[in-house]
Amino acid sequence: MLVMKFGGSSVADARQIHKAFEIVRGRLARRPVVVSSAHKGVTDLLINAAKKAAAGGAADASPIVERQRKVLADLGCDARMLDGYFREIEDLLRGIALLREASPRVMDLISSFGERMSVRAIADYFTRQGLPARAYDVYDLGFTTDDRFGAARPVAGYERAVAERFAAEVPPGVVPIITGFVGKTTAGEITTVGRNGSDFTATCVAAALSADECEIWTDTDGVMTADPSVIPEARTIPAMSFAEASELAYYGGRVLHPSTLLPAVERKIPVRVLNTNRPDHPGTVITEEGAADAPPITSIAYKERQTVLTIESPRMLGQPGFLARIFDVLGRSSIDVDMISTSEVSVSMTCQDRGGLRAALAELERHGHVTALAEKTIVCVVGQNLRRTRGVAARVFGALDEAKVNVEMISQGANQINLSFLIADADIAPAIRSLHRALFG
Repeated sequence: MLVMKFGGSSVADARQIHKAFEIVRGRLARRPVVVSSAHKGVTDLLINAAKKAAAGGAADASPIVERQRKVLADLGCDARMLDGYFREIEDLLRGIALLREASPRVMDLISSFGERMSVRAIADYFTRQGLPARAYDVYDLGFTTDDRFGAARPVAGYERAVAERFAAEVPPGVVPIITGFVGKTTAGEITTVGRNGSDFTATCVAAALSADECEIWTDTDGVMTADPSVIPEARTIPAMSFAEASELAYYGGRVLHPSTLLPAVERKIPVRVLNTNRPDHPGTVITEEGAADAPPITSIAYKERQTVLTIESPRMLGQPGFLARIFDVLGRSSIDVDMISTSEVSVSMTCQDRGGLRAALAELERHGHVTALAEKTIVCVVGQNLRRTRGVAARVFGALDEAKVNVEMISQGANQINLSFLIADADIAPAIRSLHRALFG
């Protein structure tokens, strides 16, 4: 069995959906299971409409309806097939406008319509093209999550539930077209697993069904040596390890969702990243062991819009438990720390300000002098053989010096497959360009 995930750009319009159809048809012998995102831009339209209504603006669903109706028309679908969803969206936006409030639960509900509409349009088109297909909401196939709206995770035992429901609900010879990104709690509340989370849905489904492989279809030729929007000459990485890919995803790799690989790692399911627009390109295959002849450096990733917190206190010196108290404050404020560096009397850490930082700063002041500097970027140089290659750090920091980029913080993990450092957001382009020249030629 093969799980195939198609992202928003891969199902953006009728032309892209037909490309996906041809790709799926060519893999029928492998019993394909399709996981789909919303059509490109639809989720943004849904979220923006909800925010506008909550802010006192008009409850206007027309941009969403017009966008989806165009896809239906271009695919030759029945123009009325999604009218029920359009009415639900309109009703929901009116409710948001009346209350002038959009809770995380409501935002997840309205965000879910993109995937729920797209899979029905795609399944209808596939079937009329001679490939029997049926649309499924993934939660109707047993994908139950917790209630962390906006960042939900499947509950324990979801794999068995999905396998059983899939066997009962999906007839032989039918290609299931399944919603990515969404889930449902045991209480029946719709959730989402985070933006761009259809990758994660795909590997969860692959794990539950014990698939042979999971394909992630995007608009790039696999995982690249750097962000191609910054480095047009970036190259495809033919093969890499789960560990390398996880680091790149977490530290801003533009191809994979950060949580994507967890289910695949646990079940040792290969993940292959491919280009819908160039289906014959081999892309990147991600396995537990990675490439047998892996180069010292695999790729460069970056994670912008970081804030660096520094806490200085003489009380740190020889005081067990000081850091535990600091991280307790951050944990209660739902602040996720990406990078950390300590000295005898100070600790610096990076995070993204998602709303809880102001309250945390006031509480952290009780433990020492606190400074917060925004507009920073973590750059991460990843390589499976990094720890066995001399001179890499010299090349990295020499390239930054050549680009006249100042390094404000450095970290290298104990696993030694990544070297991370902090720079200013404004220095991203010159830093990445200089690093790519130095490390990849």
